[in-house]
Amino acid sequence: MNTLIKSATIIDPSSPFHQQKKDILIVDGIITKIEDLIPSQKDFTIVTRENLHVSCGWFDTSVSFGEPGYEERETIKNGLEVAAKSGFTAVAVNANTNPVIDNKAAVAFLTNKAQGFATKLYPIAALTKDSEGKEMAELFDMQQSGAIAFGDYKKPVVNENLMKISLLYAQNFNGLVLSFPKNQSIAGDGIANEGINSTKLGLKGIPALAEELQIASNLLILEYTGGKLHIPTISTAKSVTLIKDAKKKGLQVSCSVAAHHLVLTDDELHEFDSNYKTNPPLRTKADCKALQKGITMGVIDIITSDHNPIDIEYKKVEFSEAKNGTIGLESFFGAINSVLSISDFIENITLKPRAIFGLETTSITTGNKADISFFNPEEKYIFTKKNIFSTSKNSAFINKKMTGKVYGIFSNNQLILNS
Repeated sequence: MNTLIKSATIIDPSSPFHQQKKDILIVDGIITKIEDLIPSQKDFTIVTRENLHVSCGWFDTSVSFGEPGYEERETIKNGLEVAAKSGFTAVAVNANTNPVIDNKAAVAFLTNKAQGFATKLYPIAALTKDSEGKEMAELFDMQQSGAIAFGDYKKPVVNENLMKISLLYAQNFNGLVLSFPKNQSIAGDGIANEGINSTKLGLKGIPALAEELQIASNLLILEYTGGKLHIPTISTAKSVTLIKDAKKKGLQVSCSVAAHHLVLTDDELHEFDSNYKTNPPLRTKADCKALQKGITMGVIDIITSDHNPIDIEYKKVEFSEAKNGTIGLESFFGAINSVLSISDFIENITLKPRAIFGLETTSITTGNKADISFFNPEEKYIFTKKNIFSTSKNSAFINKKMTGKVYGIFSNNQLILNS
């Protein structure tokens, strides 16, 4: 397969062609030429789009599908196709399936089901058996089967001794431990950010303290044990400060933020739309600004969609009864691109997440394997249900203004382009 990408602006700080407009020739999945003008031939598939930009393939570190067990939410096949159309050449899939991905056979099931797709699937296996937080799962065996990290999705490690043991044990094979930042005893049965809006709307609040207390505890344990800790989807200003201080101490801690926490606030809750019910909850404008600053300062390492399909019967109910979660793959670029520079966006969706999760990094350079995302950073539009490819439609971004359109990807010697 020969693919010729025409007049593409390359956004890749690791490439000698960074911020240059070039033609790129790919032969059998390998970049063979990058020049100002490459003549087309009959056997070339031509990629040409308005204001075409390319970068190294995007990697989303927090995606939920459903299969096995919740195929009505999203199958692996459709999920990977959605990811490709959304610009992602790789996704890390959470363990919140039925049964939970907590053993090597379950990890192997995911990797086998994902063979042959343009977008690569990397399993995040459960840290504890059945994600119940009682007994550590078989981490080493699961890593040998393909797991790249270990965490109980949206569940904190309540047992501090278990966290200590996990961090110590994982060091034997350079494993990455995830700990969701929520102190359940403080959060209680809260369903929205504790503040003015929750009070006005009569919703039980989850204080920022619930997140920050859990992070502080985890960081103290990490300082004692050593090892590598990743804190997914932080949402408060003080969380940024806590992690910043830990990094100054030299601790191997990383963190991510979800797209919806960067651009949406609890002001959205006034109509009780359950698509805005997320975990952590949407916070304040001040938190949004602090999270955005955390990215530009290099404190926050990764931006994720935190894509979480939910059945319609669990969303079309009263806000208090609805399940947490929003899909986010399709809206990801358009939402983030409106609040961050393209350079900050690319760094936190390509180089940094791959390094933290131990994946091979790529570069748009002659002789390298082609792993490329296509996009236009300037196109503006309104995100509607017509833009959703996922089986579930629970998006927090419906009817939101977007800046930036995804054209597709080239990965695994496959070209996927949106019509």
